Amino acid sequence: MLYIVATPIGNLEDLTLRALRILGEVDVIACEDTRHTRKLLTHYKITAPLISYHEHNERGRAAELVQKMQHGLRVALVSDAGMPLVCDPGFFLVREALQQGIPVIPIPGASALLTALAASGLPTTDFFFGGFLPPKPTARRARLAELAALPTTLIFYEAPHRIKQTLEDAGAMFGNRQCVLAREVTKLHEEFLRGALKEVTEQVKARDLKGEMVLLIAAPLAEEVEKMPEKSISIAQEIEALMRAEDLDHKTALKRVARLRGLQKSEAYRLLIAEKNREA
Repeated sequence: MLYIVATPIGNLEDLTLRALRILGEVDVIACEDTRHTRKLLTHYKITAPLISYHEHNERGRAAELVQKMQHGLRVALVSDAGMPLVCDPGFFLVREALQQGIPVIPIPGASALLTALAASGLPTTDFFFGGFLPPKPTARRARLAELAALPTTLIFYEAPHRIKQTLEDAGAMFGNRQCVLAREVTKLHEEFLRGALKEVTEQVKARDLKGEMVLLIAAPLAEEVEKMPEKSISIAQEIEALMRAEDLDHKTALKRVARLRGLQKSEAYRLLIAEKNREA
């Protein structure tokens, strides 16, 4: 069988008792970075063999691990931190295991996005998790524009070297909404920067922040939504932005835009033609 095991996002004491037991019982542990995971296992005196499973080898390694499970081995999948598959590898393995009738058992635990949300002070009843935003500015702004009217708390992961630009882009797309930047959650230097986007952006610009980051942005006020156009940018503009930023062909960019907008590809194409006809 396959266990999906959450590991600590910083503080090693956040490994659950159930996760500790499962990791001590399985025959093999699949992990992103064997050196990183070995430190955790050594801390808890767990000696299970490790096998690398990361974004560059997951398709081939998934078949290998499924074969092991078909021969009766118990496999645990972990990521470097938090719940596997959440912005981390694992999808191909879970899908292949389920297709082969192998039980998949989740072992819950620490999650950076939920931990940051709980302590943010922003509404928690409804939220949207957007993972990592596109690294290139044009595509990032296009994605933020897509989410501008969502009436819910927005949550993103971000890398330290991009956080300043991401905050500036968020301010350009969202105005001066309330936001929270959670840094190094559960670790020694845990920090929450709270305030309006402009204020937090200025704080970040004045410092050289390091570590894992979660950015949370409040929902727009009702009067803000009323002033928003139906879409902040057109489908044609978004397609062009993705083509330039990620070197995509027109067909692939159209499919991506359709998915982001929750549309069928044919519907997105119809709207694209309608936009062009209006401009003609």
